[in-house]
Amino acid sequence: MAEKTFTVPIGPIHPALKEIESFILTVDGERVIKVDLDLGYSHRGLEYVVTHRCNPIQAIYIAERICGICSTSHPYAYVQSMEHAADITPPERAEIIRAIIAELERIHSHILWAGVAAHEIGFDTLLHWTWMIRENVLDVLETITGNRVSYAMYTIGGVRRDIDEKGIRQIRASAKYYREVFDKLVEVFVEDTTVKMRTRDIGILTREEAERQVAVGPTARGSGVPKDVRYDKPYSAYADLEIYPILPDEFTHEETKGDVYDRIVVRIFEVLQSVHILEDLCDLLETTPGPITYQQNLVVVLNQLKRAVGEGIGRHEAPRGEVFHYSMLNKREQPVVWKVRAPTYNNYASWIPMMKGAQIADIPIVIASIDPCLSCADRMTVVDERTGESKVMTLQQMREMGWRKTKEIRRRVK
Repeated sequence: MAEKTFTVPIGPIHPALKEIESFILTVDGERVIKVDLDLGYSHRGLEYVVTHRCNPIQAIYIAERICGICSTSHPYAYVQSMEHAADITPPERAEIIRAIIAELERIHSHILWAGVAAHEIGFDTLLHWTWMIRENVLDVLETITGNRVSYAMYTIGGVRRDIDEKGIRQIRASAKYYREVFDKLVEVFVEDTTVKMRTRDIGILTREEAERQVAVGPTARGSGVPKDVRYDKPYSAYADLEIYPILPDEFTHEETKGDVYDRIVVRIFEVLQSVHILEDLCDLLETTPGPITYQQNLVVVLNQLKRAVGEGIGRHEAPRGEVFHYSMLNKREQPVVWKVRAPTYNNYASWIPMMKGAQIADIPIVIASIDPCLSCADRMTVVDERTGESKVMTLQQMREMGWRKTKEIRRRVK
């Protein structure tokens, strides 16, 4: 009997998807045999906004809004790139505070992801439990920064707020809390038979494929690739700590398969690693007095940046993987160039080998397993249908396209 295949679209709007994205799956029965990605629905043009409308200080708060969950990761990399370009060195105490905020965010991000993963496989009790224990770290962040997300802590040359003794005590108390609940996290996500049955041998990304696709973060480490910017090229206060990439076989004592289960293991044990790091950072902070910014007067900083000529990069190991920012300054009000590479941009292509051979019912958890953030990563390229070549469009041309599209929609609605 001849093989029959069908095309199944998932998205761009779908109950299993948290953002707008589209997957065109070719299936043979319930098995996926081909995957086409259709992305680009969430492009916001933030790089254009910064290079045309923002000075380098204002751009920090645009960077902070690239991603809601990783609202520290992008400003962390952005201020590093600006400091590199303008030859600015933040004080040591500021570098410690930066790393503390980043590790608190890693805990909340990984626990949030665990809840989403539980929801995708039908365990909403785990979803609500994980989000309940996540409240502890959000309370700490709110006490230290004034916000539960978008903390506005980072500035070029340091941080905007210090952490006093009360804040340090609360961070230590939070670390103790997560030590106490960690065994339960392992029990319900790593040792639970049902979770393991739903995620083992699902969405496999081999080490070779992960390296070929240049995957980053837990997606790469879940396939056995020891890649972590904090370990590979230590920065800020991380250079004073012993940090190593979390790999699944160290904790499961099984062969690394690069499946959804291995990616769960990496994120759960990175929560404990962040607890250790926070305790070490608190010790460093208590013994490192001094300023929290190299120059308190922002007008002086801004004038220095506007006169600067140079280019710089910033790298940070965000919860999803490496965030990379490139900035160029050339004696003007706005940065000349600002380019952002979010970890989801690296991990996009990993979906294709993960989904091939999977069952349709497993697609939601496979998609969620890389912890995608489409708003972080979407880019737009205009391609000429006749020649297949990409082209550059002016702002006026894009506006005219928008006007024509709006008129067309209104005509159809009438």
